[in-house]
Amino acid sequence: MCAAQPQYFSATFDALAARYDETFTSSAVGRAQRNAVWKELTNTFRAGQRILEIGCGTGVDANFLAKQGVGVLACDPSAKMIDLASRRAAQNGFKELIHTRVLRAEELSALSSIHRFDGAFSNFGALNCVADLRTVAQGLGERLNPGATALLCWMGPCCLWEIAWYLGQGNKKKAFRRFNRKGAIANLGDNAFVEVHYHSVWSLVRAFGPEFRLISVRGVGVAVPPSYMETQAQRHPHLLALCERVDSLCARWPGIRLIGDHVLVRLQRV
Repeated sequence: MCAAQPQYFSATFDALAARYDETFTSSAVGRAQRNAVWKELTNTFRAGQRILEIGCGTGVDANFLAKQGVGVLACDPSAKMIDLASRRAAQNGFKELIHTRVLRAEELSALSSIHRFDGAFSNFGALNCVADLRTVAQGLGERLNPGATALLCWMGPCCLWEIAWYLGQGNKKKAFRRFNRKGAIANLGDNAFVEVHYHSVWSLVRAFGPEFRLISVRGVGVAVPPSYMETQAQRHPHLLALCERVDSLCARWPGIRLIGDHVLVRLQRV
């Protein structure tokens, strides 16, 4: 990878930082999908543990964990995202529990050997911006204690909502973009573009296999729609609530769990 690429990647997310909470975090769809992930976080990590977060964005998840008494090293390649995450931690009184660092997922090995963690977490697509998952797996394996849990959430390679939505608009290219194994260029808004890779569960398991074993898989946003359907979700809040209940019932079913907007896997450091 040339030296200019990480800088371009960081600048892409710097451009999104100011409006990220408005367009996703505070949206009805964003809250619905995040609530599903937070249930998994609550059931996985406990007070007194120290967690490594990959792609922390504006620090919303780190603050949720800190409220449970969990310490977090929140990393993100965007300096502006990290600035917002640091300010959020300070405003909420979590400066002792949340520490931040500008760091790409592929650079976890750059962390000092004194940094050891009881678990790791990545939410909503940070891993989709990584072409070489093996590098991430090796770096994460070096930093997690034996038996530690890694919860990794990313956009899966097949979203039924997306296929139906874009086919209905006559846009076959977008309807099936996740099937492109070489990745696709995604427009994140505000003229920000990034190369996205829609890894399958099995490709992730293979990449992480030497250091980690798969424990469980669940879908996030199986019935709850993707964020670009926010307008429809706001118009029909009762239907969105119904979709959340459906997700809570069937998000772990084989087959069904792989056709949502996101996939959440639980791995254990061996």
